[in-house]
Amino acid sequence: MSITALRLAAGLVLALALGACSGPGPQFTILSGSENDILEPMVQEFCQSRRATCTVKYQGSLDIALALKAGNDPQADAVWPAASIWIDMFDTARRVKSVKSIAQMPVILGVKRSKAQALGWIGAKVTTKEILAAVEGGRLKFLMTSATQSNSGASAYLAMLAAGIGKPDLIEAGDLDKSEVLATVRGLLRGVERSSGSSGWLADLYREGERTGARYEAMWNYETVVKEANDKLIADKKEPLYAIYPEDGVSMGDSPLGFVDRGRGKEVEGFFTDLQAFLLKGETQARIAATARRVELGRAAPLKADATTNLDPSRALTVVRPPEPAVIQKALSLYQEALRRPSLTALCIDVSGSMKGHGEAQLLEAMRFLLTPARTREVLVQWSKEDRIIVLPFSDRVLWMETAGGDESAQADLLGKTLQLRAEGGTDFYTCGARALTAMKPLLDAGQHLPAIVIMTDGKSQGAMTTFEAAWRADGRRVPVFGVTFGDDADRSQVDNLAKLTGGRVFDGTKSLTQAFRAVRGYN
Repeated sequence: MSITALRLAAGLVLALALGACSGPGPQFTILSGSENDILEPMVQEFCQSRRATCTVKYQGSLDIALALKAGNDPQADAVWPAASIWIDMFDTARRVKSVKSIAQMPVILGVKRSKAQALGWIGAKVTTKEILAAVEGGRLKFLMTSATQSNSGASAYLAMLAAGIGKPDLIEAGDLDKSEVLATVRGLLRGVERSSGSSGWLADLYREGERTGARYEAMWNYETVVKEANDKLIADKKEPLYAIYPEDGVSMGDSPLGFVDRGRGKEVEGFFTDLQAFLLKGETQARIAATARRVELGRAAPLKADATTNLDPSRALTVVRPPEPAVIQKALSLYQEALRRPSLTALCIDVSGSMKGHGEAQLLEAMRFLLTPARTREVLVQWSKEDRIIVLPFSDRVLWMETAGGDESAQADLLGKTLQLRAEGGTDFYTCGARALTAMKPLLDAGQHLPAIVIMTDGKSQGAMTTFEAAWRADGRRVPVFGVTFGDDADRSQVDNLAKLTGGRVFDGTKSLTQAFRAVRGYN
């Protein structure tokens, strides 16, 4: 039998097994966390069996949650974030229903095995207090997603709070006012070497660091993402991560899949119900368990433990109970405004002649958002007083440079000056990036801030990349560059090259510069 015939036969068997109907299925859209991308082939198998067109849009937990806020149209028929807390906090109109957990995913600390060995953690029971001691002693740094933008970061942060409080079963609002608790968590967060808004991107950054020599030491991430990262590291002949399950408690993502009732009728709702049932049936759960996700007891056998990496999806854990939504909101605001490692952000903004008109208006609106605390607070990307902001508007030269703290009056002064900008001249963001590095150096030397350069542009830069690269290499610092492209004429390859060199990322600001700038804040 030919390969094509085999595929057709397999498809027929699958369709019969799933009870496929004769007519074409619906157009169906799911908003999902990036950690589910490895499960998408199973979703698409089901959709093909129903002759349905399914689109999975990957977004951060906060983006999914904001789409569910009253008055917003999520433009999706289902949501599949990493944890129920994001639905509970933002779906106040209760449009999401029939929510069921597909799997469970603890957030753990993956430490480079040689580092774990040096810390005496191989085969040992490790507590959060010991992790804190390693950070305070300058013996451990790690990658961790933003607690306000990504569930894995929020989970790691809540586990830190629970450890500081000393009780994983219930975090109460009053606990967040205790100075000793805040000191513990602030100390732990000093270990953050890089942040991001995506757990999948963070794992890619770790692996890329092994390839390029950046060599990070550890990362907080889902148990299953650590497993996926290790599979790739081992294939690349690189050292794997050793799993640390803090003895005093870990947070667990429950991977809830829920239907968004948008009045599309019984056919769409029935399709969702069948999809959810397909993902929860024994055969599918066994395939999900094979990815190192934990499934409900009795549905499927867990993946076997691996002594080399200490990954063990059958290990019993002390689980941190999610607090009430109001307590989580308070905890996240506290993280953003007082506890996280402060940021040092240089904003190179393009005001060249090509920005005249629509581009100029979009840019100034984006700056109004970034420098207005009431607006940034709504989406949990507000600056703290300890943050440092450097604004460098550029055309074919840097027009001026202004440095300010993150307090409200300083932001207002920066915004007032920025709003006077008018587009004219050519484009050279390489020089702007180099100037930003020079301006950042005194604070980089102090080592207290998490640095980033953001280059927003709508065009192609004159000059040469070596202008920036030479300064970046000479300084020896790990300052990532994040690009925000805008308009049809932006040369994405130029900013892509800067992002690749520095371990950054490029965001598309075509649809909304404001949203692109907001996304960048999740990485800094």
